[in-house]
Amino acid sequence: MASITSLKKNFEFKRLYTRGESAVSPFLAVYAKKNRYGFNRLGITVGTKVGKAVTRNLVRRRIREAYRLNQDRLCQGCDIVIVARVRAASASYRQIEASMLKLLGKLDLLRDVE
Repeated sequence: MASITSLKKNFEFKRLYTRGESAVSPFLAVYAKKNRYGFNRLGITVGTKVGKAVTRNLVRRRIREAYRLNQDRLCQGCDIVIVARVRAASASYRQIEASMLKLLGKLDLLRDVE
């Protein structure tokens, strides 16, 4: 199993916010753009409006796990930023995973797995 490569630099996040395609749901917002690498890079943003540190870390862990379990279903070569919205604090893992997959499907990042 491959590890998740993270986006860490502020300019990488800003580039996706301004130039990337986006899709939103009540729980998440997803921004995506093709990159020049042959693999995906993931960035997760959870703002302070979501809750205190414990809540933000819980939401971040749920998003990361949902991505990890479904990364084999994704097209490769994209930068993806997932932004947690306020309602993600009260969402279950299943709701976050379903929301993430729906948004990635809207952005045509899911491939058919047989």
